[in-house]
Amino acid sequence: MVSIGNFFFKYRNWIFILFYGALFIPSWPLFSPSQFGSTYYIWPVAIGLFITCLGQLIRGLTIGLAYIVRGGKEGKPYAEGLVTEGIFNHCRNPLYVGNILMLLGVGILANSLFYVAIMIPVFLFIYQAIVLAEENFLRGKFGPGFDEYCKKVNRWFPRIAGLSATLRSMQFNWKRWILKEHTTQFIWLCGIVLLLLLNYPQFSGYDKDCRNLLLGIFLGLLVLLYILVRYLKKTGKFRE
Repeated sequence: MVSIGNFFFKYRNWIFILFYGALFIPSWPLFSPSQFGSTYYIWPVAIGLFITCLGQLIRGLTIGLAYIVRGGKEGKPYAEGLVTEGIFNHCRNPLYVGNILMLLGVGILANSLFYVAIMIPVFLFIYQAIVLAEENFLRGKFGPGFDEYCKKVNRWFPRIAGLSATLRSMQFNWKRWILKEHTTQFIWLCGIVLLLLLNYPQFSGYDKDCRNLLLGIFLGLLVLLYILVRYLKKTGKFRE
């Protein structure tokens, strides 16, 4: 599993994008009019948005409270230090948990049985392999310190106890959250807009012209906002 994880680690960013693209593969529905009536779409939209927003919330809190420099080096796991503060005091892999919830949420939002039943389990396998590869590296670098950390903090399931105390004791760095997360936010929000307007004609009154207009407006605003953040970051006018 470690060797498999090292392979996927090298391409993990592309894997996330590919899985996001798979949302638009035709599939049997999770919720259908025959089961839930004419308002069936309320269920995938409400449940999907809740779960995917929860995932983004976890990512945001993690980055805003205690950012971890573990982006890899030369395609291999790398870490400057063992970060155990903030959300990392409650879960060893909160960013990955956030990613899983985000993809699961948009899979439900897409009303795709194929995505939830097939793609998500495959994604979980890949992430499990990546985490085992990372842990192998961290154990080799930090030794007993990492083992002690593993004893206190779960790999996947966040520990809720003491979370409020953690949030009160640290200051949320919203600028760092925007700077580190703006690309993920852009892709995520564009996907949500596309799924809502392409999969659910109810939101545009079954009018294709209205749908296309709304797509142009929302996607255009997101692109402009993304370009603005990139410009401010590159010129140094917006910094942590």
